[in-house]
Amino acid sequence: MMDCFHTVSYSYPNGNMCHRLLLFVIWISSFHDGVALPTVVKHHLVSSMREQAQSPSSVVFDPIEISPAVIPQYPYPNESLPPMYPTFPTRYDPVLTGRCPVNFSVISNAMDKTASDCSQPMAALVGNVICCPQLSSLLHIFQGFYGLTSDRLVLQEAVANDCFSDIISILASRGANQTIPSLCSVKSSNLTGGSCPVTDVVTFEKLVNVSKLLDACDTVDPLKECCRPICQPAIMEAALQISGRQFTTDTSSNVAGQPTHIDSINDCKRVVYSYISRKLSSDAANTAFRILSSCKVNKVCPLDFEQPSEVIKDCRNVAAPSPSCCSSLNSYIAGIQKQMLITNKQAIICATMFGSMLRKGGVMTNVYELCDVDLKDFSIQAYGQQGCLLRSLPSDVVFDNSTGFSFTCDLTDNIAAPWPSSSSISTLSLCAPEMSLPALPTSETRRNSGQREEGLDFPMPIFLFFIMVSAFLY
Repeated sequence: MMDCFHTVSYSYPNGNMCHRLLLFVIWISSFHDGVALPTVVKHHLVSSMREQAQSPSSVVFDPIEISPAVIPQYPYPNESLPPMYPTFPTRYDPVLTGRCPVNFSVISNAMDKTASDCSQPMAALVGNVICCPQLSSLLHIFQGFYGLTSDRLVLQEAVANDCFSDIISILASRGANQTIPSLCSVKSSNLTGGSCPVTDVVTFEKLVNVSKLLDACDTVDPLKECCRPICQPAIMEAALQISGRQFTTDTSSNVAGQPTHIDSINDCKRVVYSYISRKLSSDAANTAFRILSSCKVNKVCPLDFEQPSEVIKDCRNVAAPSPSCCSSLNSYIAGIQKQMLITNKQAIICATMFGSMLRKGGVMTNVYELCDVDLKDFSIQAYGQQGCLLRSLPSDVVFDNSTGFSFTCDLTDNIAAPWPSSSSISTLSLCAPEMSLPALPTSETRRNSGQREEGLDFPMPIFLFFIMVSAFLY
């Protein structure tokens, strides 16, 4: 470079060339040293609903701040609310039976979390991944807490009915959907011992190695438990020990109306959960149970797939991007997107399952690739176009007085939906290295690096406001 400076000084032709070279180097370096300047946004106050409803004077919109006070009321009061229309439920004092001898304030944190996760406008949309796992965990925690005053690990049927009714009433008074018992298939019998022969602490501790059980489940590793389980086998072993049975799938000898081996094992597993809740703190037990639930729900696709006859007909013989095929495929997937929020791992299973249905119908070409179908296309769409997948780890719905209900979306990059290699998915394993999710952003990673998770938080009332306004304008 010094030679070039000298050449510029002493030789005009060469200097002209070096001069251009230096300008080029400076121009290139500007791409590495450039700093993105923050955009200054001027927020405009909305003085009244009348002003807010006025037609815009420009087609360019600045971002606006929306508070609950200015969110428009649903314009059709005689009809039921859309499943995701933003609401801000009011808390009220529940009407209790008075026959459940429990001070619910002791487990108030678990009750509040469950009420938020099963909130009125979102319970059906997050039931499989968030609401029902948390409700199940709450029942385990309540069952263990109830037994602290006695040596019982379960509730008697009459008391279970009253306590279950009070639990649902309290949750509803805090904003939860009253239909969650049917949504999550839980009932008062979940608080009883069912067909499990052991329901007291003394007998339980005689039959079960409780030290081994608690060592395995007091701290459940969220990253390892689902693929290299430690707590789950310990719970199953304890359930088998107190059931007095060896596990078998042969139920042919069961008398009609009598509990099967599976029923007995499941009832005894609830007794084991109750014992764990008795020994751990409410928060520690809730964390453990939610992780175990995540391992279970992430193994199955919760979406309902109707027979894709039109997609098969339009895509059977395509080998290149086809407007009719992609239109049919996108139309089918648009129906799927109205069902529920799912996790990134569930999306892999769902995409593989649907692809297998197409292959079975004769679609051999990877139409996901031809039509640009991503994993996030199988879940609820935010802003009408951005798919939201939840993390495979346990997550919660968050309620804030200013933003309403929100949840954290994951997998913001466009990861292509996997096309199955055959019409069978029996060999699919999310624990195999080749099925690992590429570069999933995590809150811990971004927090440690000092970066904010831009674009991952979707405040429900805000983005739904834009969806509803767009629908009214057009």
